[in-house]
Amino acid sequence: MKWQTLTLVTCVGTWIIAMPASAPQVSVSALNTLQQQASTQLSGEQLQSLAKSLTVKILSQEVLGSGILLQKQEEVYTIITNAHVLRAGDPPYKIETPDGKIYAAVVVKTAKFEGNDLSLLQFRSKSDYAVAKLGATPQAGDEVFAAGFPFTASPTKDRGFVFRTGKVWRVLDKALEGGYQVGYTNDIEKGMSGGPLLNRRGEVVGINGMHAYPLWGDPYIFKDGSEPEPALREQMSRYSWGIPMETFKHLGFELVNNI
Repeated sequence: MKWQTLTLVTCVGTWIIAMPASAPQVSVSALNTLQQQASTQLSGEQLQSLAKSLTVKILSQEVLGSGILLQKQEEVYTIITNAHVLRAGDPPYKIETPDGKIYAAVVVKTAKFEGNDLSLLQFRSKSDYAVAKLGATPQAGDEVFAAGFPFTASPTKDRGFVFRTGKVWRVLDKALEGGYQVGYTNDIEKGMSGGPLLNRRGEVVGINGMHAYPLWGDPYIFKDGSEPEPALREQMSRYSWGIPMETFKHLGFELVNNI
């Protein structure tokens, strides 16, 4: 059986399993109506509902992080997340959708991201889920809204979905290693990596991936190997960072519905 989305082909068997859950069914038709209002400034409540409909959990033996429902083609859904989310656990991977169902997923290994911290997963479902509408890279001062599933200290206490408001601090002229380029004030926590960054119109403009004040490593190195001035580096450490969706588009991927 072939799964064919984007410009990629991944061959899989008939191994997708959906597990029942008690979570309420998401009203996709209502959320699609919101997305169609591309020029409309959505309310905070509308944005939160939309973000929740687009954000999934990525699982291995435990929760690894978040992802975004990017595209549907027939019964095949494509998810985008950070590559470092998948590196945190071993396959097989699973996707937990907004209605609480869990599906087996495969990595789209033919997707090449040229050093950007991105990865694609696919799963099969007959359920109707909303998919993201992509927007342009935001500018400094723009309102943005971040979503995802933060980790907890206790694995038995799931904090669930969170939605954080903020503004863009700066868009770098050149990307950091991993493709990070948009700095914003929204409080991103571990586990929210791979989740969406939306604008006021409900378009996904970026992918969360780096929280403020990282505890290890030196993420503030540009792709060309140069480093920011010390004063700028100190400022950068105060903000969360995301990869603009424009980077994904510029890599040559063609989405059936969204680009």
